[in-house]
Amino acid sequence: QVQLVESGGGLVQAGGSLKLSCAASGRSISAYAMGWFRQAPGKEREFVAGISWGGGTTNYADSVKGRFTISRVNAKNTVYLQMDSLKPEDTALYYCAQGRSIWEYDVWGQGTQVTVSS
Repeated sequence: QVQLVESGGGLVQAGGSLKLSCAASGRSISAYAMGWFRQAPGKEREFVAGISWGGGTTNYADSVKGRFTISRVNAKNTVYLQMDSLKPEDTALYYCAQGRSIWEYDVWGQGTQVTVSS
């Protein structure tokens, strides 16, 4: 059974950067799409970014396009989310997810907190 463990969250000032990592164990991620979601206090979980199994296709929420970049290294069983030009509204618990396509996810990590101060 696959387990996803996120890391790299923290407190950063507006305009700063963070890079999140998601390490998978239990099975290779190479055959699966991977994604990032986030949930702010009092709000529903929302999609942030997704990447196909080979990395050739990516998609992003409009709110993060041009600021966030998702990538993967299958040999390391790890997915990344580079977040630049962070805004206070990016503050949330960020989750890694795995699925059959970049539109459907069924395995989730525990999350890592990102807090952006103004």
